Amino acid sequence: MAKKTLKDVVLQGKTVLMRCDFNVPLDEHRNITDDRRITSALPSIKYILGQGAALVLCSHLGRPKGEMKSELSLKPVARRLEDLLGLKVIMAPDCVGADVDKLKSELAPGQVMLLENLRFHKEEEKNDDEFARRLAAGCTVFVNDAFGTAHRAHASTEGVTHVIQPAVAGFLIEKELKYLGEAISNPKRPLLAILGGAKISGKIDVVKNLFDKVDRLIVGGGMIFTFFKAMGKEIGDSLLEEDRIAMAKELLDEAEKRGITLMLPADVVIADAFSNDADTRVVPVDEIPVGWMGLDIGPQSQDIFSKAIAEARTVIWNGPMGAFEMPAFATGTEKIARALAAATAEGATTVVGGGDSAAAVSAFGLDDKITHISTGGGASLEFLEGKKLPGIEALTDK
Repeated sequence: MAKKTLKDVVLQGKTVLMRCDFNVPLDEHRNITDDRRITSALPSIKYILGQGAALVLCSHLGRPKGEMKSELSLKPVARRLEDLLGLKVIMAPDCVGADVDKLKSELAPGQVMLLENLRFHKEEEKNDDEFARRLAAGCTVFVNDAFGTAHRAHASTEGVTHVIQPAVAGFLIEKELKYLGEAISNPKRPLLAILGGAKISGKIDVVKNLFDKVDRLIVGGGMIFTFFKAMGKEIGDSLLEEDRIAMAKELLDEAEKRGITLMLPADVVIADAFSNDADTRVVPVDEIPVGWMGLDIGPQSQDIFSKAIAEARTVIWNGPMGAFEMPAFATGTEKIARALAAATAEGATTVVGGGDSAAAVSAFGLDDKITHISTGGGASLEFLEGKKLPGIEALTDK
């Protein structure tokens, strides 16, 4: 870690502003349906309070687009935090303003307060200087522990670092950078990357960056059909990005030129409609009939990919193998997740990018069987692309 972290600063007697990622899913009754993002922040929260600091937490929730929307209030998060911490959490009426400043000034060491949704103000996403200054008012240390928003230069991630110094990484960001960073720059080899998801367009930069790092690359999900089209195969009604066929061909040629094993499925589960109740068949990838679409990798591919995972010492996975939200097409993704869990048990380091892959691992009850599951879908993707993350870059250097 080239950036300062929580343990590099004196916190006693300080008022700390901490950016969290409490963007949790809520049901129609505004109950939290998955509190992983809250529990992930607890180690940093408990450490800061234990060091004798007063703590001001801030986060966004949903996309209120600069308007106060009661259904996107962080009040449910405050209640859940109270349960988890066994402490009173003071809920601020807003995230900036005179009332909020007064509450901050009255906050005693060991007390915690949660600011209202940052995105109720459009200045947050615009990284407005004045808004950052108002947000930072009364605080003398800034902690960023919101990896899920580290790829965004917002007032609460980048702007406040120009007002408050030191600005340090919390334990969650430290952990994210450790596992993602080591997997990319200093992996135990062989290093295998698995990329899935619907579209090749969102993963081109990842593939290009990983070509410099990996020993093997598995490609699954809807984007395989653009590769197959580039190879001259019939893909029926499968998902196709017409404007990316040439790019897919370039990537295939590049892999061959570099001697990288780029593994595509040998067989696919096809359906006559995009529906869980559709008629399905398993066919080799060269035998997809017109009018049918591929929606998952087939059993032969599952076995081949599982074997490659078992042979790897480090595995990075980002993106599902099929339309896993429908049970009929979830098997490929589940097999990959279970192969990762088995490899972890055998001593491999397994890192799952956030988003759909993390959701899949949870759905199959394998959360504790993977070395590290990233809390940031977009952020982990940009990290894998080799991009600098503004929320990390802005932190104080060691």
